[in-house]
Amino acid sequence: MTTTIPALGLGTYGRTGEEGLAALLAALELGYRHLDTAQSYGTEGNVGEAVRRSGLPRDEVFVTTKVADTNLSRADFAPSVQRSLDTLGLDRVDLLLIHWPSERDQVPFEDYMTALGQAKAAGHTRLIGVSNFPIEHLKQARALLGEDALATNQVEIHPFLQSPTLRDFARSIELPLTAYQPLAKGQVGENETLREIAAKHGVTPAAVALAFLMAEGHIVIPASGSRANLEANLRARDLKLRPEEIDAVRRLDRGERGIDPEKSPRWDD
Repeated sequence: MTTTIPALGLGTYGRTGEEGLAALLAALELGYRHLDTAQSYGTEGNVGEAVRRSGLPRDEVFVTTKVADTNLSRADFAPSVQRSLDTLGLDRVDLLLIHWPSERDQVPFEDYMTALGQAKAAGHTRLIGVSNFPIEHLKQARALLGEDALATNQVEIHPFLQSPTLRDFARSIELPLTAYQPLAKGQVGENETLREIAAKHGVTPAAVALAFLMAEGHIVIPASGSRANLEANLRARDLKLRPEEIDAVRRLDRGERGIDPEKSPRWDD
């Protein structure tokens, strides 16, 4: 059984319909063992179906889903988790996250974080974590649930947004960060530094970006519907960047945030 979060997974946003299901099945065939979905993605059904059709033992595929910020109230939280399990067709998920903290505390923080802990106690998930949480929220969560309660904080991280303040705090408490949008919506493929490093290793710039993020200690969940890209991204697992190459990618950080809706919390620098 996978007891930790696989370092390279697959984001499933946009993988809807038959085409999306085919991409998920291709990913599992190629060797992906971590599928990341959410209540708001509309892909929970495809993820569950892909796991079943793959023929892989259930405990070999790590499944993550997230409770939407519209389901954080005491009345809505637990029923929404059960709906997710029903949609997935699974008895439990491996990781359950709060997708976004409640905007302007419309739902009390303690209510939904306590409900997250209760979901684990009820056996609906093996691990719990959060997404889009700044340091202040992480401190509150640890005080409420315990220092070792959270398995990860999933946030936007890529070579152009490395979030050093959050990264360093997470390292200090030994909390892995999971990088969503790790390829900056494809922008990494256009960067000359990443292209030069990729050419030296015979891989894609995307693989370099993913290898860099994993070398920094992050979990990565790139999304792709292309079999060729799925295969190319997997090469990041075996790519060892030289110290000078890692330093060169670190210098690409420009605080460029792509996901910043109105409901966002106050981000750390």
